[in-house]
Amino acid sequence: MAEQQQQVKTDWKKWLTHKWVVQNIPFFLFLALLAVVYIYNGHYADKLARRISNTEKHIKELEYEYKTIKSEVIFRSKASELVKAVTPLGLKELTKPPVTLPAENR
Repeated sequence: MAEQQQQVKTDWKKWLTHKWVVQNIPFFLFLALLAVVYIYNGHYADKLARRISNTEKHIKELEYEYKTIKSEVIFRSKASELVKAVTPLGLKELTKPPVTLPAENR
């Protein structure tokens, strides 16, 4: 059994020669390229996740701003608020309904 283990240990040394390494350089370069692409992809995914998170925060801020402005517009468009806003300009609220002019012969 010890002889068989000794044979297995030296068996892989037959394959690992200078000629074998030189022949497989393109494969090693391919593996290195795959490792670089894998690392780049991880960094790109992290950066993309950060950008998405920042965009979501920005969208929420804009949504809150929109709701605030919309409520302000609704509040200012009430009849009582409009009267308060146009009083300094000398405009007054109508007390009688508007008069319609008769249509002439067309």
